[in-house]
Amino acid sequence: MTSLFRTAPWLALALILAASPALAASGPPPGFVLTDDADLAFTSPDGATRLKQYMKDGGDWDVKWQVWARRGDQMTELKPEQGYGAGFRFTNDSQWLVRMQKTGSGEQDLFLYHVENGAFASATKTSLSDLAWAYFYSRPDTKKMKLDYHISANLVKGTEEAYRALGVAWPDNRYLVISLSGEMDKHPKNVAVKGLADWRCRYDLKTGTFDVPAMFAKGNADALRWEIRR
Repeated sequence: MTSLFRTAPWLALALILAASPALAASGPPPGFVLTDDADLAFTSPDGATRLKQYMKDGGDWDVKWQVWARRGDQMTELKPEQGYGAGFRFTNDSQWLVRMQKTGSGEQDLFLYHVENGAFASATKTSLSDLAWAYFYSRPDTKKMKLDYHISANLVKGTEEAYRALGVAWPDNRYLVISLSGEMDKHPKNVAVKGLADWRCRYDLKTGTFDVPAMFAKGNADALRWEIRR
């Protein structure tokens, strides 16, 4: 056998390795620095998942934030990348996670994640806040309201204890209570601010649907009439 044929298997292996994609590094890309703000670090109730947030300042107001979830030796980015740090709440079983993401002055979105194959992944095709607003505008009593700024979706505190503080006996790890708010450009001259304040709905994690429990009816009626007079 010639030396050419003896070295051919090694050459083939080298070519295969060169053509194979490199494994992605586990963690944020270069330029992202771990924040030292303790309020931006979160741990799941079972202690298995830790969330860390990294920032990259490109100058000229070009700031980017990434959130990474560590479970054991595995790190997974919780997309999407955003321009601000975020708050998080877990359900008590540590299987669901809601991201409360500031998007501007007085504005906020919500993103929902679920544990899939041992790591958190997006649970909905669009943001949870977009789904909540779509539900709001699908209802006959709210579909005509026009909001222009300070549009915010908020997660009402209580996910980890199934909202017992509201006086309910809902199943554990089943529901999220979402509060919607926003303000209008057009309003009477004797009104300083007019809009929507703390209109609440409930999201069912099992069915992926929204509803408005009867206990929210009065508060929601008041939320639709919210204004601050001069």
